[in-house]
Amino acid sequence: MVRTVVFDVGETLIDETRIWTRWAGRLGVPALTFLGVLGACAALDRPHRHAFDLVRPGLDVDAEIARWADDDPDGLRENFDADDLYPDVREGLAALHDAGLAVVIAGNQPPQARAALEAMDLPVDAIRTSDEWGVQKPDPGFFAKVAELSGVPAAEIAYVGDRLDNDVLPAADAGMRPILIRRGPWGHLHAERPEAARATVVDSLLELPALLA
Repeated sequence: MVRTVVFDVGETLIDETRIWTRWAGRLGVPALTFLGVLGACAALDRPHRHAFDLVRPGLDVDAEIARWADDDPDGLRENFDADDLYPDVREGLAALHDAGLAVVIAGNQPPQARAALEAMDLPVDAIRTSDEWGVQKPDPGFFAKVAELSGVPAAEIAYVGDRLDNDVLPAADAGMRPILIRRGPWGHLHAERPEAARATVVDSLLELPALLA
């Protein structure tokens, strides 16, 4: 029986379209080009930062983020806010809470992401990021932290994410119930792979309350 549902962030709760479109503008390339290259990275199992190498070879991404902050200190830049939530997020999380399940957000995110998520006043019990834990998915240590935070056995935790490599497979290996949401480049591609058989595949967070009842 699942008692805690834990959610990834990017392309699980947050639609990253605006983030990547702003990056395209920052780099001076057409949005379609940058988004297409990003999708190619997903298809080829390359890290998303490889997209930057392809459109701007030699770019120091961290230095560019710092310059961007100087140029536009009040803008969202590479960050997100409540306008980037997928439409089913608030209702889906609230329905899980109403069903008596604990709801947690824990994903690979930089330090500012926690404050951004907390500002959204979502119906969740806890929010954590890989940055504050000092360990990133798919490292087993990340999922050990998830279990520790949840306070229940791994078998009673469902982990919801959009990727096989970062979410489904390591969560399953940790003894959790993996759920793959089919959205975003990785979600649509990974749902078609044989390894997706290790997970339950959903198209909306609104499917979860009945699924986990």
